[in-house]
Amino acid sequence: MKNKKWLVVLFAAMLAVLAACGGNNQSEGKDEKVLKVGATGQSYPFAYKENGKLVGFDVEVTEAIAKKLGYKLDWQLSEFSGLMGQLTSGKLDTVSNQVAITDERKQTFNFTDTYAYAGTQIIVKKDNNDIKGLDDLKGKTVAAVLGSNHAKNLESKDPDKKIKIKTYETQDGVLNEVANGRVDAYVNGRSVLLAQIEKTGLPLKIVGNPIVYEEVGYPFAKDEKHDKLREEFNKAIKELREDGTLKKLSEKYFKDDVTVPIKK
Repeated sequence: MKNKKWLVVLFAAMLAVLAACGGNNQSEGKDEKVLKVGATGQSYPFAYKENGKLVGFDVEVTEAIAKKLGYKLDWQLSEFSGLMGQLTSGKLDTVSNQVAITDERKQTFNFTDTYAYAGTQIIVKKDNNDIKGLDDLKGKTVAAVLGSNHAKNLESKDPDKKIKIKTYETQDGVLNEVANGRVDAYVNGRSVLLAQIEKTGLPLKIVGNPIVYEEVGYPFAKDEKHDKLREEFNKAIKELREDGTLKKLSEKYFKDDVTVPIKK
């Protein structure tokens, strides 16, 4: 009888320990800080898939920030215009995909401090000697990614609508459109175009100066929760700039430092 009582007590003690362990795990799960971050997964070299893994300059910068702040990242992939829509509806905390800080976007979002600089650049086929800059695009068909700020920058420079702008859901395959002569030119960020030309080896070239110079940051909703998060990001960005991490990541992907202002 005594042995039975002892076994009952022991069994009850084991249950108590297991329950306590289970409770601790639940608490840890609840305390885990998760950020829902959007990216296209097709924006080389900013946020793209390589061997099934999401990589890129913006991805690594975001990972470095999350590590400093103790957040786990939950990446959500979609086309760029869809990402901005999800951010507006509150489905995302922010977007990490070279989001330019513009007056229009600042009406909807609050941005972090700048972590990179970009310029809307024109690219054409290597044997194209007719297009040397913005003025030569009149009457031409120019490709741009739907919803990107580069498309909007081109539109802002064409008030008379003399340029035929052809938009694509993603930048995937657009370089081939230019190389094969299906469009006359393509506008995108200078840094990404330089990286893509080197990677693909396609007969393409950059022409003229950037149409518009831009600063890149993380957009957040205008509410108390995300204002606090934005302040945390700013602190981390400052530390990553000071310790050389931003420069190191930039040179890894661009062989240049895009985290400092473009020299005009």
